[in-house]
Amino acid sequence: MELIDGLVRSCPGSGPRPAGVGDAVDGVAPEVVVSPRSNEEVASVMTLAARRHCTVVARGAGTKLEWGAPPSSAQVVVDLSAMSTVLEHARGDLVARVQAGAALAALNRQLAGGGQWLPVDEVVPGSTIGGVIATGICGPARYFYGAVRDLLIGVTVVRADGAIVRSGSRVVKNVAGYDLAKLFTGSYGTLGIVTEAIFRLRPLPPHRLYITAVYADEAALKPVLARVLGSQMAPTAIELERARPDGSIELSVLVEGGAGAVDERAGAVAQVLGGADASDRPPATWGSLPGPVTFKVTTELSRATGLLGLVRRLAVAYGLAPVLRGSAGAGVFFIGLGEDGAPAAVAGLLGELRDGCGRLGGNAVVVRAPATTKAALDVWGPVPGLDLMRRVKGEFDPDRRLAPGRFVGGI
Repeated sequence: MELIDGLVRSCPGSGPRPAGVGDAVDGVAPEVVVSPRSNEEVASVMTLAARRHCTVVARGAGTKLEWGAPPSSAQVVVDLSAMSTVLEHARGDLVARVQAGAALAALNRQLAGGGQWLPVDEVVPGSTIGGVIATGICGPARYFYGAVRDLLIGVTVVRADGAIVRSGSRVVKNVAGYDLAKLFTGSYGTLGIVTEAIFRLRPLPPHRLYITAVYADEAALKPVLARVLGSQMAPTAIELERARPDGSIELSVLVEGGAGAVDERAGAVAQVLGGADASDRPPATWGSLPGPVTFKVTTELSRATGLLGLVRRLAVAYGLAPVLRGSAGAGVFFIGLGEDGAPAAVAGLLGELRDGCGRLGGNAVVVRAPATTKAALDVWGPVPGLDLMRRVKGEFDPDRRLAPGRFVGGI
């Protein structure tokens, strides 16, 4: 194969091989998979891809390759799993520099030895640092610690033309005036390949307690949730779940800190919740995604119960049984459906959900869905600022070689 021959000659360290069935990117078959071990090897691959006008998709553990829209082309897959080293842990500065192929769970196990952690939930088991940055996925901890983009303070990126650029706290200024760390978070690999990341860390909490209460419906939940959100108890997370659209609602609050302080605050939370159970173990579904069909929806903080009512009404209208789960503290939720829903019904529910979320101050996008269902869906929907996003894409990848079509508006 001509492409493999070229990769062998110009970047032999990347170990090029013909792509197999398991290398498909959301159903799109690539030609070649490369496994670089350094920034320079990634740069060599991208330089050759630019000369050959090849399209490229980066991957880590492959846990999110079916997220977003299918790329229009993916000739070369750059597998970053061999780049998995924690390059630096400046314990005194609460900073770590890590390669993109490192597993999030493995990173936190290593950091725990120094009494620190990267406060990002492993929403999808096996996620790598690069995948977390590319999708911007966050779990319950975002309420207190912030989203991935808030914790990311620097990146090393290989551009579509093969240039290696760095941005963030370890350099004098950002490239071309952009804050690359924030710009690349959630860009689905369409602007460049992140190969290293610098994160701000936090001390590992010595104790955690999860306080959980159950409410019959959204009317019963609303005043309690308002009291929790307005309290001074400094919870780390405020999560809710409704497993059936007409069922009860579970509200869980996480508090962290020293043993005595946590017990005291947990008691105060339980009192606000009107009687609750406390445990040092999280609820079974804590920080996980519901259903093989998953939508991410947002609302204004004060409108969470409005979303519960909206989903309940749409479930009846379309004959579906969505599960709703997510952060009442951040206004970010996930709605899950089974694979057996008729694509037309799922598409109808999504359309009305978008309209309803717009009235609640948010929006709705498709995170993942089986191919037959996704084909009937508008994955991203209307996106404000799309013209600006296209101009940014044109700055970083004018020939549309990086994951073309995977992101909003066909970017």
